[in-house]
Amino acid sequence: MKITEESMQVLEARIPMLAQQAFQNAYRQALARSGKVMRAVNGKLVETHADGTETIIRTLHSPIKVTAGAKYKLKSRVVSF
Repeated sequence: MKITEESMQVLEARIPMLAQQAFQNAYRQALARSGKVMRAVNGKLVETHADGTETIIRTLHSPIKVTAGAKYKLKSRVVSF
């Protein structure tokens, strides 16, 4: 079976939708199995429970900008709970 350029483009256009569906399914499965999930929301680490309640665990550090191919030495970050 030969795939044409047009059919390849149609299939590739579906990738973002399929990825979003896979993420949503994994999120729901994690909630169903463990009753909670951890996620990043607006710069905070949030624990979301199956009943819909959310608990802010801590503020997340700001992202580190990196350049492709560059080498960086990271400082150890102390995390306290």
